[in-house]
Amino acid sequence: MKIVFYSPEKNPQLWLEELRAVLPGAHVWAWTPVCAERQADYAVLWEPPPELFPSQRELKAVFNIGAGVDGVMKLPNLPASVPIVRLNDAGMAVQMAEYVCHALLRHARRFDTYEVHAKNREWKREPPIDRVAFPVGVMGLGDIGARVAQAVAAFEYPTFGWSRTAKCVRGITTFNGSEGLGEFLRRVRLLVCVLPLTPETEGILNATNLSALKPNGYLINVARGKHLVDSDLLTMLDSGHLAGATLDVFRDEPLSGGHAFWDHPKITITPHISAITRRAESVLQIAQKISALERSETIEGAIDRERGY
Repeated sequence: MKIVFYSPEKNPQLWLEELRAVLPGAHVWAWTPVCAERQADYAVLWEPPPELFPSQRELKAVFNIGAGVDGVMKLPNLPASVPIVRLNDAGMAVQMAEYVCHALLRHARRFDTYEVHAKNREWKREPPIDRVAFPVGVMGLGDIGARVAQAVAAFEYPTFGWSRTAKCVRGITTFNGSEGLGEFLRRVRLLVCVLPLTPETEGILNATNLSALKPNGYLINVARGKHLVDSDLLTMLDSGHLAGATLDVFRDEPLSGGHAFWDHPKITITPHISAITRRAESVLQIAQKISALERSETIEGAIDRERGY
């Protein structure tokens, strides 16, 4: 069994060692242009360069070390017959739920306001909140989105979910498709985006959809930066229709120092850390799926290329 690994940001040696440990006997190496002609059975990748796939002509499957597969799907020379497999959670869902609940509570419970009070040395209490006044909507109800929605609902905030296709999530009122989007947005004050990035979802966080939220709405984007139309968010914030936003993802990363988001008082920025890939859990899941494929078994996580996720 031969496995090639590539990631522009991660230490390849650590991944190679763990893959070898869980797949004894496998030949595992890091892809570089120098060794491009060395052929692999499986590829374990994140944000691969365009030249990788033309160099690998014997792949049985590609494993994406993250939940979002847009970095692979955008490549024009992606082999048409090779399955693309994403991780199922691998420790990311609980991180995402933590992040979203923190951002939600910081805004709804006015902890951001208390931070200002503390800096000004003011002993001042804000009025208690009514959770019914803070209905939360989660866009995207896959493994991660469903976990986020249920974590929010556990705090007894009215919680709604929307997905492109019909989903049933215990304890969550769900909507689906273009026909359900408007009704979903009108019920929501705090909007959380956990959608996969596809041609259909790019730019979905636009003026039309953001203006449909209840007044003094709030946006939390932990999906992809290209879901958001930056200028539309700024307009919504400056008009007062949105009270604020917490953003973990951006169209260009790192976010440029001159971007207007940095200086906007209603925007909280984090550097794409809402759910960090956990290497040990990811490697174990990938190894189990490779072993299943070697036994000609069906695995979970293979994406539908037409849908893009």
